[in-house]
Amino acid sequence: MTARPPGNPDVRSLRVLLADDQALMRGALRVLVESEADLEVVGEAADGAEAVALARAERPDVVLMDIRMPGTDGIAATREITADPALARTAVLVLTTFDADEYVVRAITAGAAGFLGKGAEPGELLGAIRTVAAGDALLSPSATKSLIARFVAQQQKELAEPPRPVPGLDSLTGREREVLIEVAGGLSNDAIAARLGVSPLTVKTHINHTMAKLAARDRAQLVVAAYESGLVRPHPR
Repeated sequence: MTARPPGNPDVRSLRVLLADDQALMRGALRVLVESEADLEVVGEAADGAEAVALARAERPDVVLMDIRMPGTDGIAATREITADPALARTAVLVLTTFDADEYVVRAITAGAAGFLGKGAEPGELLGAIRTVAAGDALLSPSATKSLIARFVAQQQKELAEPPRPVPGLDSLTGREREVLIEVAGGLSNDAIAARLGVSPLTVKTHINHTMAKLAARDRAQLVVAAYESGLVRPHPR
């Protein structure tokens, strides 16, 4: 487990923590990330437990998290990081060779802000770091919606369970419910604003209020809540 000494305090870079059990991969990611003037690597972890410890020590903006690691895996580490109130400003970006839908949804439901394959282009990865650091979900709303809809539908079919109660859902206003449904439908803020006849800023305000009431960290978790609660139903494929 290694950490980087503090840099120039007058320059605010996005602080990135690398978590991967392969030293070669960590080295390659470090070189890529630190090639950008607005990004810096503040630590490296070889497993999930180290990632959690370093995240608490360094308070990074983004954790690049591998899924398959010895001991505490990336999903469990993501869950620990996103459940820690002290790390509320830390976003987890899952980076892995396993691109099955189940891994995507497990990562998102654990609190990850996004999911990217290790085969992604360098520019795509750098853009992803900036995207999740800004508080946005990396997966496009439509991709997130599609994956979660299929996974939730499969779970409900296999387990024969009704939709689960989502704490806070009853406290949403009628307009907040409308906005949540549109978010789960894969629409952007601008598209939701046009459909509802309000401004994008109003939509953003409703989304922020809804996230607070549902204890959701980001847009992706709002989609999870909408489907798991039954507010939005998966369409048969």
